[in-house]
Amino acid sequence: MSKIPLDIQKLANSRDFQPSVRIGKSGITDSLVQEIDEQLSRKELVKIKINRGLFQRDQIKQVWQHLSTETNSNIVISRGNVCVLWR
Repeated sequence: MSKIPLDIQKLANSRDFQPSVRIGKSGITDSLVQEIDEQLSRKELVKIKINRGLFQRDQIKQVWQHLSTETNSNIVISRGNVCVLWR
């Protein structure tokens, strides 16, 4: 994992930075991973939110790690059901 710049960390923690991807009842699909990858290519920073109750609490970290690996990105912040990826 590369060192994440301070300005990226500040933006990721900003309340004004809204989720652009929401994971719903369909879960993690190829099209979802592709959408996240495309958004990372355009914006470099993507905030993702998982609907509550979709995954168990201990599974959520594995979901973030999986998405990070699949999209070749870094996890800037992961707090509960919200994660910010950066590439």
